[in-house]
Amino acid sequence: MRGFSDAERERIRSDLLDAGRELFARYGLGKTTVAELTDEVGIGTSTFYRFFDSKEDLYATVLEAEGEAVARRLDEAGLDAVDDPREAVERFLTLLLEEVESNPLVRRLVVEPETRERLRRSRSEAERAADHEADVRFVRSFLDPFVEAGRVRGDDPELVANAVAAVPYLALHREEIGEERYPEVMRFVVETFARGLAVDGDEDGDGDGDVDADDSDAADAER
Repeated sequence: MRGFSDAERERIRSDLLDAGRELFARYGLGKTTVAELTDEVGIGTSTFYRFFDSKEDLYATVLEAEGEAVARRLDEAGLDAVDDPREAVERFLTLLLEEVESNPLVRRLVVEPETRERLRRSRSEAERAADHEADVRFVRSFLDPFVEAGRVRGDDPELVANAVAAVPYLALHREEIGEERYPEVMRFVVETFARGLAVDGDEDGDGDGDVDADDSDAADAER
């Protein structure tokens, strides 16, 4: 079996990613075969395994690339420049949920439990934990300043970021909610969550709903 030059390896890997993105989106993970993927690229099936351990591995790699593209779009949205925590959270969740709706690869993860389970089994616990940590890290990149300033409920940045990152998982219950009602329900959840997370001007942000002593003294002085 002949070896490949670095340029050939890079081209084949890129072509496999392109083929995976197209075929997985069109047919799904379960109905796409390794032979179909390699036919698209013009290589033998045995060669496929020199690049990826399985088609699940390829799917996960394609999703990782899609996730990087989503992160770039979220960066371009300028969330870190938004001064209102409610607006920042609403924008983040809305952009993320729009991606679920518009990206067929991500959408299949939502509507196909078998695909989710196959991908879950194909990745180690450490890899799944790393994926989640990356999601939380991104949320913290724009939310931590609000936590530190006491402008959102809760004083644990990790806890707050995990709560925000959990909201999009409601999409997994789309079928139970119903196709027609789902968009309205999701908008309501996003708006209500963001409104509830943000602290009003007369609250102290510690989650207990009390007014700070400093705020109370200032109010007394005004009276």
